[in-house]
Amino acid sequence: MVPSPCCGEELQVIGSRKRISRNATGEAKVLSLRRLRCTGCCKIHHELPDCLVPYKRYESTCVEDVVSEDTDAAVVAADDSTLYRWKSWYNELATYWCGALSSIAVRFHQQPLEVSSTPSLSTHQRIGQIVGDAPGWLARVVRPIANVNLWLHTRSAFLSTGAFGRLSS
Repeated sequence: MVPSPCCGEELQVIGSRKRISRNATGEAKVLSLRRLRCTGCCKIHHELPDCLVPYKRYESTCVEDVVSEDTDAAVVAADDSTLYRWKSWYNELATYWCGALSSIAVRFHQQPLEVSSTPSLSTHQRIGQIVGDAPGWLARVVRPIANVNLWLHTRSAFLSTGAFGRLSS
């Protein structure tokens, strides 16, 4: 049994949906993601494989390579504006992820990471302390945050005017 991220009740498979994912060369793969309904609150969730980041079209390893501080020239078949948006998205959310991961550790009665007295650690280095810096670190950030329903949806491509004439993000 997989518990619902909302209320902890059982999730039942109700079907699947197709999701296109691109690798570093730009080649598209079609994945079939299971649709799951919570037996308690009736909300629908989609299974998220480690190779995906919510709302991103490229594999997590591609995004990870681009946003890593130690990588100057990540080779990903995406335009420069996409790479820039990924870096901005990461810089905007990385501090939130550190807090969310610490909160999850407390929630599940695990020892949260001791905060270093060295103020010069970058956010990327702090994330590395929590989930490690070996390849696949972004997937190790995404999974727990998405599974406890703390993932923030952001519209990084553009802003649009909402139904009531106000700017929505």
